[in-house]
Order: sequence, then C-alpha cells, then structure tokens
Amino acid sequence: MPGGIELAVIVGVVILLFGGKKIPELAKGIGKGIKDFKSAVKEDDEKVADAKDAVKEIKEEVKQATPEVKDTTTAPKQA
Repeated sequence: MPGGIELAVIVGVVILLFGGKKIPELAKGIGKGIKDFKSAVKEDDEKVADAKDAVKEIKEEVKQATPEVKDTTTAPKQA
C-alpha cells in the first residue's frame, strides 16, 4: 500500500496528465461504469433464478403428466 508521499506524487501526476477539469469527468465515468456493471450482474442473477424456477415447474408438469408404469419384469410367465 503506498504511503502518504507516494499518494501525493501519484495524484500530482494524474493532475498533470489529465488536468483539473477532466478528473471529475473521469470519476463520473468510472462510477457510471461500476453502476452499470452491478446492474448487469444483478439482471443475470435474476435470469438464472427465473430459469431455475421454470425448470422446477416443467419437472413437476412432466411428473404429473407421465402415467405411472408398472414393473412387468417380475410378472410370472405364462406357460
């Protein structure tokens, strides 16, 4: 972790490179990017949860619609 003097030098270089007026715009852009990223991750998580729920519902429908099959492998043979 950089110390106090190192941070001051880094901040000074950033101000020299970008100028005082550009720094708030850069910070705003970074903040918007982080917000958009978090929003996209949340939407993906919701889609996965919805898909899992849909799979559960389909499994239940298939289970209810499938007739029960009797096991005929143990039935006695007719002679």
